[in-house]
Amino acid sequence: MAASSLLLLLLPWLVTALHSPPGCKIRITSKGLDLVKQEGLRFVEQELENITVTDLHGKEGQFHYNISQVKVLDLQLPFSDLHFQPQQHLVFNINNASISLRFRRQLLYWFFYDIGSINASADGVHIYTMLQLSKDEAGRLKISNMTCNASIARMHAGFSGTLRKVYEFLSTFIITGMRYLLSQQICPALNHASLVLLNSVLDTVPVRNYVDEHIGIDYSLLRDPVVSTDTLDLDFKGMFFYRGKESQELENHAVEPVIKETERMVYVAFSEYFFDSAMHSYFQAGVLAIELEGEKVPKDLEVLLRATFFGTIFMLSPAVVDAPLRLVLQVSAPPRCVIKPSGTSVSVSAFLNISLVPLGQPVVQLSSMAMETKLSAKVFLQGKALRVLLDLRRFRIYSKQSALESLALFSLQAPLKTLLQLTIMPIINERTKKGVQIPLPEGMDFTKEVVTNHAGFLTVGADLHFSKGLREVIEKYRPAPTAPAHPTPPPEEPSVDPHQL
Repeated sequence: MAASSLLLLLLPWLVTALHSPPGCKIRITSKGLDLVKQEGLRFVEQELENITVTDLHGKEGQFHYNISQVKVLDLQLPFSDLHFQPQQHLVFNINNASISLRFRRQLLYWFFYDIGSINASADGVHIYTMLQLSKDEAGRLKISNMTCNASIARMHAGFSGTLRKVYEFLSTFIITGMRYLLSQQICPALNHASLVLLNSVLDTVPVRNYVDEHIGIDYSLLRDPVVSTDTLDLDFKGMFFYRGKESQELENHAVEPVIKETERMVYVAFSEYFFDSAMHSYFQAGVLAIELEGEKVPKDLEVLLRATFFGTIFMLSPAVVDAPLRLVLQVSAPPRCVIKPSGTSVSVSAFLNISLVPLGQPVVQLSSMAMETKLSAKVFLQGKALRVLLDLRRFRIYSKQSALESLALFSLQAPLKTLLQLTIMPIINERTKKGVQIPLPEGMDFTKEVVTNHAGFLTVGADLHFSKGLREVIEKYRPAPTAPAHPTPPPEEPSVDPHQL
């Protein structure tokens, strides 16, 4: 009985532990997959054009043959399809394709020897590939497995020369062998393209990156991708961290983003946790503070402050009275983000310390007041960078000492709000406008972005655009070949001696 009660108490904790809510979620729809298909088809064509077919040689009675230097001249892929297959797969299907080839022939029939080239064509080519997507140990999206099946329905070769009729009669041996060898090379080529080359493109997706000198972002996948017939959903941790304590994690108690739409190519959702973790990390770094001293304090505000605290200043020694003013604004707790359908806001609590700074003497504090502000946040996506523009909406100051002093500070309300709007907010927005990169591969960008607010999270619907081709990204990150310890001699030319066939 006691064990059952303990299990019931632990059940909510176990469910939470097994399903951590994401701070960032990405959905790719069938429309987005159609764009990927176009670029993927170009990539597949390039890979198949570079397949290597081993030499073919043999004999049938008095007929000896040697086929070498097989080269793909042209591919026609008229019917192709790329679609989602639950629960973790993408299926790429090519039907009724054709491949044009040219290869070198060496033929010996009785006493007749011939050498030259042959043009051939493989028709009715069918290729079926299924890619399994999963999360690796580092939390990165990977193609973890691939199944492939390739077949060629028919193949024919065109012969020329004095022995054309003989070649056509005996070509069955050559064509059958070539069709087998070609079909056997398609899947290994695509396997390498998927598990090596395409995974190198996925390696360009940021997983744990530094945003600036203070904080970083963790975009590791929380679980394997979820694939339906129309969508691919990816759950990312979406947590910022302070670089001084990278192993420290902020618990996520925010609402989990829910994406229901499928009209656009891609949707990206961010919960309040995503933004809260950023502000918490900056607070830990101690950078949510600003100091204005001397000439940096606006002249009108300085006059008003000296008038407000005239009684306190009057009692000081003459050497201190004319000392420069110092204003120190320090955030007192991590700011909090609230996302509602009506908009996004950020609540900030801070202390404002006003002091005189006489040269060579201790600082004299005139006042220490508390500030509460509410900022409106406009979130937008530009390229692959999520940016935030903040605007001051509400502002209140009060004394930490007494209600009477708070009343005396009322005259400073408007001037200090103006100071924040004209001096502090531009500095903050200068930092936030740099933005943070969204986890997409290099060469892929967002276009036509639309931001929609929900209760506890916001979504960005967008279309996709390839600014770089897959081949360009692959070549950029392909490791440079290492020079062999001993130079490899060039390959030998095929023999022209019929007795070596």
